[in-house]
Amino acid sequence: MLEYMTVTQAAEKWGISTRRVRLLCSEDKIKGVIREGRYYKIPVDTERPADGRRLRGKIIAKELAPLFLGIDRKKAELDRLRPFTEGELRRLRDDFMVDFTYNSNAIEGNTLTLRETAMVLEGMTIDQKPLKDHLEAVGHRDAFLYIEELAQHNKKLRETDIKNIHSLVLMDRPGDRGRYRRIPVTIMGAFTEPVQPYLIEPKISELLAENEKRRKTMHPIERIAHFHLEFEGIHPFIDGNGRAGRLLLNLDLIRCGYPPINVKFTDRRKYYDTFDTYYRDGNAESMIRLIGRYVDERLDKYIHIKTLDLER
Repeated sequence: MLEYMTVTQAAEKWGISTRRVRLLCSEDKIKGVIREGRYYKIPVDTERPADGRRLRGKIIAKELAPLFLGIDRKKAELDRLRPFTEGELRRLRDDFMVDFTYNSNAIEGNTLTLRETAMVLEGMTIDQKPLKDHLEAVGHRDAFLYIEELAQHNKKLRETDIKNIHSLVLMDRPGDRGRYRRIPVTIMGAFTEPVQPYLIEPKISELLAENEKRRKTMHPIERIAHFHLEFEGIHPFIDGNGRAGRLLLNLDLIRCGYPPINVKFTDRRKYYDTFDTYYRDGNAESMIRLIGRYVDERLDKYIHIKTLDLER
């Protein structure tokens, strides 16, 4: 038999006011609700409806609204479960860092396996693997720790931050670390041609300024996707652009209160296709959905872990 809860019980469960629950019931925004006179009966297994007010003032494509509303609902749920203990944060960070380092480097051709990456980050040397692969793993780890530190300070992203992140990522190339490229490059098979070297600095400055303007008009996931697409299109460094770009993406996500995401090596074809779609067709939706899906999955994981800990 279907079980029901009262408006008051629903308000306590969802962390919103009873007035808001009644309004949602009256607007038929809660599935399965039954009205009996002045009272509402709400199915106990009904999820809290996404709060459309969170998108007010943002220009949201109709097709993307369900994605953003779902993410916002889960983020609100995670915020109610916070704070995490020091032990929980360390566990989440350490597990993610190994996985993220492996996948981000593998996308760019690093030959270390996931297990080998974990071993290298523990200080071991893998026989018959090049020094370059070892340094890339350590550099990426250090860059992730750096963005975690940056995320503690809610400041605008600076050109200096970008160069510092890249300097850590490219620790095996001392002559190129943190320096914009000085020669033209092409990206094999891509639908865009990176800007000429003399345009890199003004284009980065323009991108940073545009990113700040977009905070007022775009949902964070959409804004972050656009920044990532355009940063990679500028291709400011001779090497390490992808790794630096994915670290910048995670810096922004963390600052916005989302968990960091890990673009999987197994999804690399789908990931590359999002750039083609953007630069060929001018459509950022595939990148937005890719990032959104990863964020959604990470939110589920964080909520699940926190809920289990609270039940113990």
